[in-house]
Amino acid sequence: MVHALLFVLSLAGFVCLALAMERHQRDLCGHTFARHRSRHWRIAGWALLLLALATAVLAQGVGFGLASLSGHTSVAAGVVVLALMLRARQRP
Repeated sequence: MVHALLFVLSLAGFVCLALAMERHQRDLCGHTFARHRSRHWRIAGWALLLLALATAVLAQGVGFGLASLSGHTSVAAGVVVLALMLRARQRP
């Protein structure tokens, strides 16, 4: 159960960080967001990644927690990158 939670938190964090970038905003939404909205996305992304870190360390200890978090964040970042690439290919 902890692994699913870590993956979802990591995935949500990287999606928020992607939405904080102007290039991805234009690619996904067709326009850029206001500066304060981009800042909110960035803060939410980092908060979710820190929550994933705290969850991993509390549930699995420092050694296993950090190793587990490293794997989950790597896979989650890869999923977000692949999704962005597929979305870019679907656009005309």
